[in-house]
Amino acid sequence: MENGHSTGGDNHKARTDSQSSQNSQTALEFIDSQLQLEADAREALPYAFDHCTQPLGPLRQNLFSCLTCNPPPKSPSDPYTPAGVCYSCSIACHGEHELVELFNKRNFTCDCGTTRLPATSPCTLRIDPATGVKGPVHSQPAAPENTYNHNFRNRFCGCGELYDPHTEKGTMFQCLGLANENEGGCGEDWWHPECILGNTRDTSAKGKSRDEPESKQEPDASTSEDNIDTNLEQLPQGFPQEDDFETFICYKCVDANPWIKRYAGSIGFLQPVVKTGGMTEAETNGRDQSLKATSAKESTNENGHHISNAEAKATPDQSESESAAPTRSLSSLKRPAEDEEEDHSSTQHKKTKLENVSHCYYETLPRPLSQAFSLFLKEDFRDHFCRCPKCYSDVGKYRQLLEEEESYEPPISEDGDDGEGSVGTRSLLDRGEAALNNVDRVRAIEGVMVYNHLKDKVKSFLQPFAESGQAVGADDIKAYFEKLRGDEQAIKAAATAGSSGTGDGDNRREQSGRGNCRNYQWDKSRFVNLIV
Repeated sequence: MENGHSTGGDNHKARTDSQSSQNSQTALEFIDSQLQLEADAREALPYAFDHCTQPLGPLRQNLFSCLTCNPPPKSPSDPYTPAGVCYSCSIACHGEHELVELFNKRNFTCDCGTTRLPATSPCTLRIDPATGVKGPVHSQPAAPENTYNHNFRNRFCGCGELYDPHTEKGTMFQCLGLANENEGGCGEDWWHPECILGNTRDTSAKGKSRDEPESKQEPDASTSEDNIDTNLEQLPQGFPQEDDFETFICYKCVDANPWIKRYAGSIGFLQPVVKTGGMTEAETNGRDQSLKATSAKESTNENGHHISNAEAKATPDQSESESAAPTRSLSSLKRPAEDEEEDHSSTQHKKTKLENVSHCYYETLPRPLSQAFSLFLKEDFRDHFCRCPKCYSDVGKYRQLLEEEESYEPPISEDGDDGEGSVGTRSLLDRGEAALNNVDRVRAIEGVMVYNHLKDKVKSFLQPFAESGQAVGADDIKAYFEKLRGDEQAIKAAATAGSSGTGDGDNRREQSGRGNCRNYQWDKSRFVNLIV
């Protein structure tokens, strides 16, 4: 029995040691894993998130809706208090919540810490005006100029469908947004291509549901995964190709601004995409002929004089026509900064030319279609709006029609090498060093002395592990620091272990008793508080 009991105990100890070895790691492995985690975090969250954008006022910025703080009702018709938070608050204040990314929306001030969100979810990044201390801030007045649409309920497109990233397939397009929901527009909503055409969505457009049974039809052996993905993202008939336009204005925003309808099919704009499934060939040919006739009659040079088509082709400023314009991919729309600077003067010249002409280009355009349609815009559409005094009253209300918008982006988070990264993205070591830089000289010297003393003792503790190649377990570290702190129970245990001759057999020499660390006890705790 004794031998059997002893053997069983040895086996149990062996299994325990084996599990402990599997669950432990060397100091080098731990450091490497932490560095890799920090690198992955910087890649996933490249921007610093230690400042809320609320003090900056209304911006075009990336927004998030927190469904945990403001869960939307089941029925879209039920009342709801929407709220949007900035990139930094989505991580620092709502990092563990269910969020919906809304992407860029213009003229929006962050709602975090306002009455639109519960007081139990305050903003931890702003300065409390009552105390002058950073966070927590809650129940502040929300910005009255903010506008909201059903995107904040996690519903998108004219169909109002709930967005599920796991089942959603294909591409959605964001409207340029010329009116909010209260004005009859969409408020920069994201649209499915088939919904722009007024069609209903089917399973082929959304992608196969996870609950949908597998098709009985065997796929052709020649069909590849690339072809399957292409078919899922194939645009519906009557929808323009992605390379042919830069952005679009949905039929809701077009109807809210009927003056813009006449630009459809003119230079800088594609033919109108009618809500009822596209445009008939007869209508297209009729508008093409009307636009050609208008172009022949009303072409003007920079001085406002009428010129013929032949003269227009010979004029450098008029060499870009709708029929001769090459089709460019979306990737080519991003030009280097130096190219933009070179084109800046010519662009300003075009705008000045259009603003100074007394002739109204808008009046030469054909009458618009009576049906509801969406307007697709080419890259240079901003150069072709009439800017006569009469038309400018309409165009001038929308900055996005006059110049390309800039979206706010937080500063890039540093990699931590120079200690200038954001508080939320730097390593614990960098944050500890930054904390030391913010204390007075006497406390800093005391902290460094304690750190050096602690470093030497930890080094002597780890040295046997390094020499033997043995992994450092959590229990080893916990026991060591208990003895280092001078815990009476741990000291007695260490003394008993030493007198009985039991131990790990690794020749570790540890400092026991209060004598050598008594003078550092208070200073060490203060230093630890600084870096944690």
